[in-house]
Amino acid sequence: MSDPIQNLIHELTRLPSVGEKTATRLAFHLLKTPTETALALSRAIAEVKEKVRLCNRCFHLTSGEECNLCIDPRREGDRICVVEEPLDLLAIEKSRIYRGRYHVLHGVLSPIDGVGPDQLRIEPLLARIPAEQVREVILATNPSVEGEATAIYLAKLLKPMGVRISRIAHGIPMGGELEYTDELTIGRALTDRREM
Repeated sequence: MSDPIQNLIHELTRLPSVGEKTATRLAFHLLKTPTETALALSRAIAEVKEKVRLCNRCFHLTSGEECNLCIDPRREGDRICVVEEPLDLLAIEKSRIYRGRYHVLHGVLSPIDGVGPDQLRIEPLLARIPAEQVREVILATNPSVEGEATAIYLAKLLKPMGVRISRIAHGIPMGGELEYTDELTIGRALTDRREM
C-alpha cells in the first residue's frame, strides 16, 4: 500500500523549483489547512487542466475561443508583440506600457533541442500580418542566444511583408528572462525598442 503523504511529496517535487524540502513543507501545510481549502486547490487545478486552451488567434492561454486581449476592442490591432511564452506576455502586460496585440510562439529556435520553425507558431503569425493589417511587429523574445536567433529568423521572414520590425531594447540583461524582469525595465525596453 502506498503512503499518501509520500505520494503528495513526490508529485509536488515535479513542479518547477520545488525540491524535496519545499515539497515536504507544502504537503504538511496542506494537511493542516481546512479540508475545503485543500479541495478548492484540487478543483482549481482540475478546472485549469480541463478548460484552459490556446487562443485561436494569438496562442495565449484562455478558456474561450479567443483570449481577452484579442477580443478587447481598445487594443491597437495594427501592432503585434511576439513573445516566447505566455509568462512573457504577462510580464509585458504588468508594465502597462504596451496596448497592442500579442503572438505567443511557445518556444524559440533551438536546433540542439530539436526545435525548428515547424515546432513554433510562426506560420499563424505570418498569416496574421495581412489579415489584420498589421503595421508593426515587436520582437520581444528573451535576450538569450536562442531568443536572438529566433528574432533574427523572424525579421528575415517579416521584412518582405513590408511591416515595420522592431526589437525590444536591451535593458533586459543578456541571458535574462522576461518572466523575472521588473515592470520598469520591461517598460523601458518596450519604449526604447529599435528597428531590425
